[in-house]
Amino acid sequence: MKKLMFVLALVLVSTVAVADTPVVDARQENQDERIDQGVASGELTKREENRLDAQQERIDNKEERFKSDGVVTKSERARLKRSENRASHNIAKQKHDRQDHD
Repeated sequence: MKKLMFVLALVLVSTVAVADTPVVDARQENQDERIDQGVASGELTKREENRLDAQQERIDNKEERFKSDGVVTKSERARLKRSENRASHNIAKQKHDRQDHD
């Protein structure tokens, strides 16, 4: 019985490790900080902040969907990376555009 419990625990831990996405999580956190910094400096309007935050939320939701089966495949990781690249580009573009800030 102890061996069975050990094996089940090992399988559970290995499944969680496979679905772990620390690189994605770190990048999401960095991009959230970039948005916050842009708001604090006045580089982002409230409307831009809302759009960028919504984009970050969509990426978070996509990541959770990919994790839901216990495995994030190589192609799913690539899709997340592309989404994060687009978000990063949008953050930079909005922070450096020329407009009146509210």
